[in-house]
Amino acid sequence: MGLFDRVSRVVRANLNAAVSSAENPEKILDQAIIDMQEDLIQLRQAVASAIASQKRIQQQANQAQSEANNWHQRAQLALQKGDENLAREALNRRKVQTETATTLKAQLDQQSATVDAMKRNLIALEGKISEAKTKKDMLKARASAAKANEQLQRTVGGLGTTGSMAAFERMEEKVMQMEARSQAAAELAGADLESQFAMLESGSDVDDDLAALKAQMQLGGAAPSQGQLPAANAASPAAPKDAAIDDELESLKAELDQL
Repeated sequence: MGLFDRVSRVVRANLNAAVSSAENPEKILDQAIIDMQEDLIQLRQAVASAIASQKRIQQQANQAQSEANNWHQRAQLALQKGDENLAREALNRRKVQTETATTLKAQLDQQSATVDAMKRNLIALEGKISEAKTKKDMLKARASAAKANEQLQRTVGGLGTTGSMAAFERMEEKVMQMEARSQAAAELAGADLESQFAMLESGSDVDDDLAALKAQMQLGGAAPSQGQLPAANAASPAAPKDAAIDDELESLKAELDQL
C-alpha cells in the first residue's frame, strides 16, 4: 500500500468521523424530507412531460391514420374517374401515412409503458414521503429524549466529584465534624464538673468528721465530773487515750493535706 493511499484513507476516515459527529438527527431528518419532496416535484414534472409526449404521439398517430384513410378514399375516387396514375399516386401517399401511423403507434405503446412506470414510481415515492414524515416526528422525539437522558446521566455522573453535590457533601461532613467537637466538649465539661462536685462532696465529709471530732473533744474537756477525761496536766490513767487522739488528729491532717 502506497503512502498516498494510506494518507487518503486517514483523511477520509477523519472527515467521516467529523461529519458523523457534526450530524444533528433533527436537522438531517428535516433536510431528508426536503430532498425527498424536491425529488417528488422533479418526478411529477417528468411524469407530466411524459404524459404530454404520449398525447402528442397519440395525436400524430391518429393524424397519420386519418391521412392514410383520406388517400385511400382519393385513390378510390381516381379509379372511379378512370385515372389510374392519380390513383397510384394516392395509394403511395396512403402507404407513407400508414407506415407513419404504424411507427407512431409503436412509439405510443412504449411511451404508454413508460408513463405507467413513472406513475407507479410517483405513487411509491409519495407513499415513502408520507411514511418518512410520520417516522421523522417519531425519530425526532426519540432523539430529543435520548439527548435529554444523556445530559441527565452526564449531570448525575458529575455530581459525585464536582459541582453542587460535592459542595453539599463537604458541608455535610463539616457539620458532622462540628457536631462531634461540640459533643466532645460537652462531655469534657461534664466530666470536669462531676470531678469538682466529687471533690466538694469528699471535702464536706471530712469537714463533717472534723467538726464532729472537735465537738466530742470539747465535750470531754468541759465536764470531767460526767465521766469524761480529766485535764491534760493531771496525772491519771487516761493519758494514753489523749496520745491516741493526737495521733488520730495528725493522721486526719495528713489525709487533708493529700487531698
